[in-house]
Amino acid sequence: VQLVESGGGLVQPGGSLRLSCAASGFTFSSYIMSWYRQAPGKERELVASISSTGVITNYAISVKGRFTISRDNAKNMVYLQMNSLKPEDTAVYYCKAKRLTNDYWGQGTQVTVSS
Repeated sequence: VQLVESGGGLVQPGGSLRLSCAASGFTFSSYIMSWYRQAPGKERELVASISSTGVITNYAISVKGRFTISRDNAKNMVYLQMNSLKPEDTAVYYCKAKRLTNDYWGQGTQVTVSS
């Protein structure tokens, strides 16, 4: 099982980034996929999640209207489009796959929002 995040980096406030997560080693289309983030000194928090079919999405209040989660089951990929980024969005962003009692995590990608 492998989840590999990419797309992080340094961006100015108001800018955009698109995170990607490549999945392998499990039946991707059967799993709920989520993005979490963890800022220094803070607990890991849920940012957004998407159902196995992609029909249902959920967002943290802090990112609703700015971030969009999507998935491509044919490519085993999940994405997080982040717009209107703020300094408080700075964190390590993690991809997570969940089905029943199975939880898989990626290694994370750093997002830094700073001028």
